[in-house]
Amino acid sequence: MTIYVGNLSFQATEDDLMDVFNEYGKVNRISLPIDRESGRKRGFAFVEMEDETKEDAAISELDGAEWLGLELLLVSRGFALLTLSSRPSHSAPSNS
Repeated sequence: MTIYVGNLSFQATEDDLMDVFNEYGKVNRISLPIDRESGRKRGFAFVEMEDETKEDAAISELDGAEWLGLELLLVSRGFALLTLSSRPSHSAPSNS
């Protein structure tokens, strides 16, 4: 599973994230997206952990925590995708 880490400080590095998440278990991969045009970090990351139970613990502990001056938003990526795909679709009103 993968954790979406939102509201992330632009100063945060992959090493910073590795240090934080390694406290909860083995981290397999971290992705810290960069904007193609500006070259700046985009303010979010994806963290993939080896153990789903430890991932749940990290989400529970870190969601809403203040880190580097911002309140983090952590969501299991699978849950976020499920939530978005299960939204009811709204069609535009017809002109008839």
